[in-house]
Amino acid sequence: MQTRELGKSGLAVSALGLGCMGMTYAYGPSDHAANVAVLRAAVEAGVTFFDTAEMYGPYTNEVLLGAALGPVRDEVVIATKFGFALDAAGAVIGLDSRPEHIQAVADASLKRLNTDVIDLFYQHRVDPAVPIEDVAGAVAKLVAVGKVRHFGLSEASAATIRRAHAVLPVAALQSEYSLWVREPESLVFATLEELGIGFVPYSPLGRGFLTGAVRVDTTFDATDIRRGHPRFQEQNRQHNVAVVDALAALAAAKGATPAQLALAWVLAQKPWIVPIPGTRRIERLRENLAAADLQLSVADLREINVILGSTDVAGGRNTQAAIAFLDR
Repeated sequence: MQTRELGKSGLAVSALGLGCMGMTYAYGPSDHAANVAVLRAAVEAGVTFFDTAEMYGPYTNEVLLGAALGPVRDEVVIATKFGFALDAAGAVIGLDSRPEHIQAVADASLKRLNTDVIDLFYQHRVDPAVPIEDVAGAVAKLVAVGKVRHFGLSEASAATIRRAHAVLPVAALQSEYSLWVREPESLVFATLEELGIGFVPYSPLGRGFLTGAVRVDTTFDATDIRRGHPRFQEQNRQHNVAVVDALAALAAAKGATPAQLALAWVLAQKPWIVPIPGTRRIERLRENLAAADLQLSVADLREINVILGSTDVAGGRNTQAAIAFLDR
């Protein structure tokens, strides 16, 4: 597995990480033993970067990683997040990045992850009620006492990134980015490049749509969040399937799968980008990791842009409730 450095942070990780959210949250029922097997197969394949958060489960995702990665803790980088307010049942009830809450989340995450340090601690969503300087200062205190190694932001605007970075260097920004979600390119990428900050795209496979596995007649479990996502609505699926099929034809011509093409495209954009596709299946894991070896030519990239430019994607990238939490 190739490695990449997240900007100029000094944090080197595998070129492809593993987003672990779907193992316990958002995509329907899963099997614990199968999830552990995928995590261990990822390590054996050279993956060193694993992404989780307290709200995934809630809490159970961190526990899963703590148990599965404990034997190889010194060989991997674990990223987790703070910033949501959860009720007693673990449901999201708002945002909370008060310094005292950040401290409490860090201590709880350390216990669940069965570790003494968090490698990368992201603010999950920017909290407009708490100045970002106070957030960065709170994380700086955790760094000073050795509980956190690096600071990250998620779905933050260029202005917020600059303000945070002035207090404590930001190692990485995590935001949605894929063939059909390209918002960070307009303002954020230039800021990241200037400041030497890495970029970690989540949902680089469009929540599975860009793999080609989602068809017009696909059904979703009642607990699968895609049931409420605009792009997965039946009225939008037929249009979006056609877009994915055009990309799949290009992938097939290169002897690749649609997922490999989508990930190779993300990797080709900048050398400081490390996508974190998620999966609960070992065969999908291996398929995704092979994307690191897929080389796209200038002609390939041009053809992809022609395909994407020829038709708009139907439906927004997320629900209105989720978009309301984004810092823009």
